[in-house]
Amino acid sequence: MILKRVLLVLLLLSISKFSHTPHLEATDPSSWTNSSVWDHNATLWSVLRPNSEFFTSYSYGFSIEFIVRKIAHLSFFGLLGLLFYWNFKKQSYRYIKAWLCVAAFAFLDEVHQAFIIGRDGRIIDVAVDSLGAAIALYLLYRARRTNVRVPK
Repeated sequence: MILKRVLLVLLLLSISKFSHTPHLEATDPSSWTNSSVWDHNATLWSVLRPNSEFFTSYSYGFSIEFIVRKIAHLSFFGLLGLLFYWNFKKQSYRYIKAWLCVAAFAFLDEVHQAFIIGRDGRIIDVAVDSLGAAIALYLLYRARRTNVRVPK
């Protein structure tokens, strides 16, 4: 039981650490330890106001970096969805609660990124992250419905 909680916290912290890393390139591990710098000119309003960068599409093109980043988003947040699910007691709407926790964390994580120089937060990434959790939770649901041995 405690292991599930520890894994959940470690994954939350890991995602936050990567979000706090400026100029991060998923295909370049040497960029994973860049020192972070806060954008002291950014405010919550400047990040979330209508027509801000937060609500625009990506500024970089479709590349191997883009594909690896999106696969990482889907994978890490899918795993996060499963960990949230396994940390809830057996109760109604456990899948939905787990998905809502991931969606809320994804939103806060993207807002956090908007405050880091060399990073940008995008609402589309919240959707990608939430989709990763939805896919993982759906696969778990289907596996459990077909009596495949899956941890409760």
